[in-house]
Amino acid sequence: MTAKTQVNQITEGIIWKQLLIFFFPIAVGTLFQQLYNTVDAIIVGRWVGKQALASVGGSAAVLSNFVIGFFTGLSAGATVIISQYFGAKNSKQLSRGLHTAYAFSITVSIVISITGWIAAPALLRLLKTPADVVPDSILYLRIYFAGIIFTLTYNMGSSIMRAIGDSRRPLLFLIICCALNIILDIFFVVVLGMGIEGAAIATVLSQAVSALLVTRALMKCYGILKLDLRSIRFHADMLRPELRIGLPGGLQSFGYSISNIIIQAVINDFGTDTAAAWAAFGKMDAIFWTVCGSFGIAITTFAGQNYGARKYDRVKKSVRVSLGMSLGVCTSLIIFLMVFCRPLYVVFTADQNVIDIGVYMLRLITPSYIIFIFVEIFSGALRGIGDVLIPSAITLGGVLLVRLTWILLVTPMTGQLSTLMYSYPLAWGATALLLVPYYFHRRKKLL
Repeated sequence: MTAKTQVNQITEGIIWKQLLIFFFPIAVGTLFQQLYNTVDAIIVGRWVGKQALASVGGSAAVLSNFVIGFFTGLSAGATVIISQYFGAKNSKQLSRGLHTAYAFSITVSIVISITGWIAAPALLRLLKTPADVVPDSILYLRIYFAGIIFTLTYNMGSSIMRAIGDSRRPLLFLIICCALNIILDIFFVVVLGMGIEGAAIATVLSQAVSALLVTRALMKCYGILKLDLRSIRFHADMLRPELRIGLPGGLQSFGYSISNIIIQAVINDFGTDTAAAWAAFGKMDAIFWTVCGSFGIAITTFAGQNYGARKYDRVKKSVRVSLGMSLGVCTSLIIFLMVFCRPLYVVFTADQNVIDIGVYMLRLITPSYIIFIFVEIFSGALRGIGDVLIPSAITLGGVLLVRLTWILLVTPMTGQLSTLMYSYPLAWGATALLLVPYYFHRRKKLL
């Protein structure tokens, strides 16, 4: 079977149908990926306690998300380059880009594993993690970082598969591995009583299976794109453009993560109940971020392939279609979270004070998520055509200048949880005010 029959033909046909076909597996797959940590949080929260919930979903989750987010931003350079070469049907450069991307993933994994294992206690102290949460958080993080190579390999491999139009296989692999994660969580935590250690081991083993499945698919399933383990190495002419495009995205993610780390430190100052509520909140609003981010991935791939094929009108139309679909779907999710937040919290914990704090936070901040949809779609489109520097600078300005200024200067004046929450819509609004006009300027100039 040829690659053409296996992947969605992004450069041809009806845009909204192909966008939906491409988006849906990404969204469902990303939701399943979120379930890895969410299932950990639910099981330890219900069977071990709220301290365990705060360990898995609090400071440890912020630090692990920091690593994954930064790497995902960096790897976006590889996926953009690969999608453009795939659109141009340049098999030689596709192969060089693929093997450079895998070499990059392996090298970064080794660095992160060693650094994370050593630095975990200091990082948790820096986040002002509650004392009763620290031991379990250290244990969870160290096991997680020891197996980070599987997580990064899966993320890179699945991103490459989506870059050439195949969003179905990553979904299938995630369904398999998420089911395995749930089974292993129940076995290690509930049956064997291993607590946090069992949850972490279950996650690493499940990620290992997903990494193996993705790697095998890239070796066997695509015509002009084929992974050869013996050919994994850096190609300087590929690494430079991949880093040129990926580094601004990585720095953008770094900015988000730094602000989230600081917010987590402030949250921890409110005590274990608030930290536990924030941990569960992060699992629930991940539904929105998963769907919104999936539209961002979809438009990046659509823009990248059509830009590589020089179909510029199709790039513009795909952005309009993606924005409309994203607004419709994500607004529905916002309403769902607002209405059903209390029963959703009960899934994570039976502690009524934790539930009340969490419901307050969610209903306060969730309506403003609609602002971020514009940021996600327009930045994704610009990333697809290789324009990342200015959009990343705009985003970093919104996050670092607006959000951090608010958190560090305004929040201490009131000492209120609500003041801290307002830093999110303020940063998104400031980013959108600059990014949206820049997108239209760039579109008019280039396309």
